[in-house]
Amino acid sequence: MTPELLTVPQAMAVLKVSRWTLYNLIRSGALASVIVGERCRRIPVSALNDYVTRLCEEAA
Repeated sequence: MTPELLTVPQAMAVLKVSRWTLYNLIRSGALASVIVGERCRRIPVSALNDYVTRLCEEAA
């Protein structure tokens, strides 16, 4: 079963970007994320898919 929420390190690995870049994408609104509990940030797999789709559409 594929997890529907990824940790920051998992999302970094999928996109092959640094922690700084991932948090900048989240801050800018380009990549959606959720907070679980008080401090646990998670990135939905669907948000990663949407972000990559937008990048591909912009490149075309």
